[in-house]
Amino acid sequence: MTHTALKSAPKNSIIRGEMTEGMDQQLALEIMLDGHNVLLTGPAGSGKTFVLNEFIRRAKKQGKYVAVTATTGLAATHLGGNTIHAWSGIGISDHLGKFWEENLLKGRRDIIEATDVLIIDEISMLHDFRLDMVDEAARKVRKDERPFGGIQVILCGDFFQLPPVNRRDEERSGGFVVGAEVWEELDPVVCYLTEQHRQNDDAYLEILNAMRAGDVRRRHAEMLLERVGAPLEHPEVTELHTVNIDVDRINEARLAAIDGGEEYYEMTTTGKENYVETLKRSCLAVETLVLKKGALVMAIKNNQEKRYANGTLGTVVDFEEETHYPVVELHSGRKVVMTPETWELRDGTKKRASITQIPLRLAWAITVHKSQGMTLDAARVDLRNAFVEGMGYVALSRVRNLQNLSLMGINRMALQISPEALEIDKHLRTKSDQDAARFEYLRERAREREAIEKTQPKKKAASSGGWSDKLAQMREQYPNAFKPWKSNEDERLMSLFQDGKPHTIKELTKEFGRHPGSIRARLKKHFGEDAVVELKAKR
Repeated sequence: MTHTALKSAPKNSIIRGEMTEGMDQQLALEIMLDGHNVLLTGPAGSGKTFVLNEFIRRAKKQGKYVAVTATTGLAATHLGGNTIHAWSGIGISDHLGKFWEENLLKGRRDIIEATDVLIIDEISMLHDFRLDMVDEAARKVRKDERPFGGIQVILCGDFFQLPPVNRRDEERSGGFVVGAEVWEELDPVVCYLTEQHRQNDDAYLEILNAMRAGDVRRRHAEMLLERVGAPLEHPEVTELHTVNIDVDRINEARLAAIDGGEEYYEMTTTGKENYVETLKRSCLAVETLVLKKGALVMAIKNNQEKRYANGTLGTVVDFEEETHYPVVELHSGRKVVMTPETWELRDGTKKRASITQIPLRLAWAITVHKSQGMTLDAARVDLRNAFVEGMGYVALSRVRNLQNLSLMGINRMALQISPEALEIDKHLRTKSDQDAARFEYLRERAREREAIEKTQPKKKAASSGGWSDKLAQMREQYPNAFKPWKSNEDERLMSLFQDGKPHTIKELTKEFGRHPGSIRARLKKHFGEDAVVELKAKR
């Protein structure tokens, strides 16, 4: 379902086998805009990210400095932000060291001091002690003993999804953020969204809600077991696996099995190397995207013109003659030319790095972790090796209904939810209902704002020529940027690299009229990683 407006007065939702009102999107947004610290939570598909993005947009419009962060780099790129570890300067440490404040870079200090609103997404994966570390860091830098130094804090996530990971080699272990020392002092307003915008199947919703309640009955298990090996309407769908090695093996083998020529698309980047590398690790875009006609692909970004969304599936059916951009037939039957998109690593208002690439990846397989936040048209899911509580819920909640789900297998762990998450959830739902009643008066403000907005002239939508402008500008410096490599160019590049002369990337860039990132990616394809390392040494 595409959100067109904030939802108010939702239907009752069944959670934990009982009726709960929850909170609607409109009231949650109003509470956040009123300046309160908030925990925005609710089931997968309840619209948390939509509300969060709407709040970010409005808060920035009010002139507030909004720091958008998440616990993982992947989640951060979905919001165009940074990780909370990087924003706060705590890094991967388990404690703030004795000289932490003295060693903090001035730029990092300035950002923390300037921040009005701190967003932390995917909060279920953040350890309680690390939330305390972020709080301590903000208080020290801002010289303010209020929680987080007086910054408005918006935490977003679902405790039934992936939990904090404790590794054996780490000095400290921890649990969910509600166990943090700062939690009670922060006392966030709980906005528990319950209206469902993904699943449209009552029987499937019953299963997912039973999992959230820790009350999976025999009938629920039997309904899932009936989907083991079940055929799907569309033969080409994404497989969800629990580990990366299976995903890479499947995608590489399926692409190799397709006859026909390959098209290559190299990523281009801006920014310092360390920031670029951070962004690459945090993003689903690949450095060199290799496609063939017939390849199953997945969109990995929400398109501003709403032609596709993060998770939309399709098949490459052609390549544009002039640009060689892939033409993808979506499962809806619509054909879309996929033009490059840009991902940014932002630190408040500062852009640290950007990468530009075709917003696709091979989609025969993807990990459960990387699917978090996506809505998939259909999926074939392997949960035989689920190894952590919540993993099964994340995987199963990606699709809209049972008919779009086929299981390769499922183990007992896949149906389990953290007992601690169950107790937390019970408390959060109760508090959300209390907070909804407490802030009911804010609805009048929402109605007033809506009335004012209706009288204001609508701004024209941003021109879809944004990429064309960027490409034209890039081609002023690199005339062949994002043009397909011709066979004679490939032969020339290979010849120059093998002729024994110490060619630099700068020289090759000038020779071929291409971005340095494109040169590196091409050499990596032909000669491996060592070729890139060798050229860097000559740079």
